Amino acid sequence: MKDLRFEQKRSLSRREAADQLAALAAALRDGGEAELELGSATLSLRIPDDLRSEVEIEIGDGEVELEIEFKWPTTRKRPAQAPAAQTPARKSEPAKPARGGTGKGVRRPAAKK
Repeated sequence: MKDLRFEQKRSLSRREAADQLAALAAALRDGGEAELELGSATLSLRIPDDLRSEVEIEIGDGEVELEIEFKWPTTRKRPAQAPAAQTPARKSEPAKPARGGTGKGVRRPAAKK
């Protein structure tokens, strides 16, 4: 089941169709929160930087059908974490006792007096 579905079918002049596509293009270009005027309705959408598209053209039965579809997830993607830097594998050696008796194997600079 879809969370929301909006569908509008109406006849348009070439100019009206161009205006509708230009408004959609401007919303896509600007991204973020976009408001699209669709006849008497206004639709607000969050448009991310990356999306998927599909263009489909069907010619038959005396008609041309052009579908332009854009898809994106409804949730925002979290930035991918950079993979941790991998250090080259070393041969295991027995641990050596630390100097200075700290027992942690960390060498610390001498305290200034």
